[in-house]
Amino acid sequence: MKRRQMIKSLSAIPFAGSVMASESLFADPFSLMDIEEAQKGYSAGALSIGPDIYQSIGVEPVINCRATLTVIGGSIKLPEVMKAMEYAYPHFVQMDELAMAVGKRLGELTGAEWGFVSAGAAAGLKHITTACVTGGDPEKLIRVPDLTGFEKTDVIFPRYSRIIYDHAVRNVGVNIITVDTPEELENAISPRTAMIFLYTGPQSFFSGPLSLENIAKIAKPANVPILVDAAAEILTIPNVHLEKGATIVTYSGGKILRGPQSAGISLGDKNILLSAWQASSPQQGPGRDNKVDRMEFIGMLAAIEAWVKRDHDAIEKTWMSWLNNISNRIKDIRSINIDIREPRGLNNRTASMTITWDPDVLNITGEEVAEDFAKNKPRIAIGARSDHDSGTTSISINTYVMKPGEDKIVGDRIYNILSQKHSRKSDTMERPAGDITGFWDVAVEYNNGNAEHKICIENQDGNWLEGFHVGTYSKQDLAGTIEGSQIKMRSNFRVPGNQILFIFSGTLKDNTITGTLYLGQYLTARFTAKKSVHTATRTRIDLPSHGRRNPHSW
Repeated sequence: MKRRQMIKSLSAIPFAGSVMASESLFADPFSLMDIEEAQKGYSAGALSIGPDIYQSIGVEPVINCRATLTVIGGSIKLPEVMKAMEYAYPHFVQMDELAMAVGKRLGELTGAEWGFVSAGAAAGLKHITTACVTGGDPEKLIRVPDLTGFEKTDVIFPRYSRIIYDHAVRNVGVNIITVDTPEELENAISPRTAMIFLYTGPQSFFSGPLSLENIAKIAKPANVPILVDAAAEILTIPNVHLEKGATIVTYSGGKILRGPQSAGISLGDKNILLSAWQASSPQQGPGRDNKVDRMEFIGMLAAIEAWVKRDHDAIEKTWMSWLNNISNRIKDIRSINIDIREPRGLNNRTASMTITWDPDVLNITGEEVAEDFAKNKPRIAIGARSDHDSGTTSISINTYVMKPGEDKIVGDRIYNILSQKHSRKSDTMERPAGDITGFWDVAVEYNNGNAEHKICIENQDGNWLEGFHVGTYSKQDLAGTIEGSQIKMRSNFRVPGNQILFIFSGTLKDNTITGTLYLGQYLTARFTAKKSVHTATRTRIDLPSHGRRNPHSW
């Protein structure tokens, strides 16, 4: 996105309520929510056990046309899983015995050597990293994350695998080494290497210099285990990743497998997985905080038992029929283009639809549609984005976690909002209330702490602002708008594996800006910015004589 276009997208940020804008990062109202504003809508009463159980405490359910996102609950447990968990809950068992029985059965079902149930895929990554670092030695185990004196403390990542979930690996206290080429990988492997971590999302995992197969050719002779994070993938039998050289592959239980949302499975090397179980609850150690209930063990096993029996082709045909129903409902709306895609690939495999239109024709953007769907009943989670290069906007629908009958609700809702007449928005912006160029001291109030930030507005071109933002540990470009006394500015702090979105929305009064700091997935904070005076010290600079030291250094 061009800089000017990026600044203009700030006009989509409301002064209250959830945040949206014209990039994919801002296109999910359920992930960018103003918690204070959301709480105003709660009318919690006594919990009523029945069909309206969520509404009874003031929470409105969502039709999920997005994906198996944790922020809206993952997926829906299979009926077989629910029944298995129901039969499991009245009984007590010895947890080690349960883990061994389930581990063996998972191996039989999947063709892997062994299986391990964890409290979600991320917990599995943590436990397996711990296993690779400690080698099953309990004296080492109880010292994690203090790895002082350990023989194996390094974990190697190809750069494409530095993702938000690598916190699960870093929580163990390991040293992360990031590599870009096979040569760097070979040089990075040493007696200190505990394992190599790979994420299956990017194409680089499947092909290219640092694909799984190429990495395995380097890692296997050095006896370095390879951990693959395939959390949102379908389960292949025999397992495609293990066949190509992975030592262990980890899946989320609450995504494609439709088991318990707070569980996951890892498949592969039995000895490492037994050490991973040793490092998890109920054992006393670094994994005690990742507890798996006995019902979740059974529920996860029931999900895999059901997976191997499911008619996946029939299910995918049903998904396509839902999208065709939606398409038939909306096809006559002017300006729109409908693209229906059959399920493909391994990651988040589902049938999907993209509806694209010219926002200058319909006078509404995909982000605005997503915002409307998020706020109003029936609430529907959809994807949205705007392409500034092509001048189009779109919404997207994924079918994996839709339920029968929801296709009609979604089709009607899309038809109603896109077929109605929307007023053209004015490009006119209110004259700025003042010149705010210069330095600002920003006091940020988090839920239970404070921070001091700095903002420098280097250029104010009418309504457009440009400068930089200094956070607690960061410095990044800042862009924004000022309309009257209303100011909106944003910056984006990026590090390998993570990014933090900062959106300042406030009101200018008497050289002070007060308002809300939106933090994307990290909720919101309050801020107060006050103009600061920076006086440059004017000092003559003398250069040392040619060929002589500066006398002040003598």
